[in-house]
Amino acid sequence: MTLEFEILDPLDIEKRSFELIEQELPHPLDEQLAPIIKRVIHTTADFEYADTLSFSATALESGLAALRAGETIVTDTNMVKAGINRTALQQLGCEAVCYMADEAIAQEALEQGMTRATLSMDRAARLQGHPILAIGNAPTALIRLAELIREGRIAPALIIGVPVGFVNVVQSKELIMQSGIPYIVARGRKGGSNVAAAIVNALMYRITRT
Repeated sequence: MTLEFEILDPLDIEKRSFELIEQELPHPLDEQLAPIIKRVIHTTADFEYADTLSFSATALESGLAALRAGETIVTDTNMVKAGINRTALQQLGCEAVCYMADEAIAQEALEQGMTRATLSMDRAARLQGHPILAIGNAPTALIRLAELIREGRIAPALIIGVPVGFVNVVQSKELIMQSGIPYIVARGRKGGSNVAAAIVNALMYRITRT
């Protein structure tokens, strides 16, 4: 059996990948949202995101405005933070933070019997301005965010809600979709830190790669 490979310059691999994605899409995408959806598909090789990635009416506008204003991006895992393009962050004057490894958060979580993700959202509520929340792992973070929003303690510019898993995952995403805050949500059980980072990068590239 002979295997045939495409010989591509490293810089052309991403371009070729997006060409293949365009060819294999199950249906046409909204022109404004397509770059985000395609980047998630590129990251996961999962075309279901063409149907399950959901956007509120003002998600794109609000997210881009927040990035242009240099708002903080809060992540629920260091994996999400690590996946966010540092060059684009610097170009925009933004900072990505994750409080999960903070010793005070860890100690308080132990003492109160709460998850660090929950307490990390309380910490995010102390930030000035209107941060972007990129949640790729912890449904408890989304549940706490919904509570903080109802209490008027945080008003994010955008919530990226894409935790993966089985317990409270679907329900937590639905809470965010009902919160009145602009959102990008992967409905259902799929998602992950890589998906959250891909969405943040796609938003930043809309500005930095124009």
